[in-house]
Amino acid sequence: MTEDERCCGTGTCIVDAQGRCWCGQQWDGQTMCHPPLDKVDAVPSADADRGATEH
Repeated sequence: MTEDERCCGTGTCIVDAQGRCWCGQQWDGQTMCHPPLDKVDAVPSADADRGATEH
């Protein structure tokens, strides 16, 4: 493997063309970091599903 400046330091980063690593981190132009939670697809909670079916 080549030395990629986007590696978080573990030596195991595999970064795609959009700057996303297999571990879930994202290249922000300066460092690898976790993307903001508002951009992550959330799994609906059990309470939300239950509320939609109760009358």
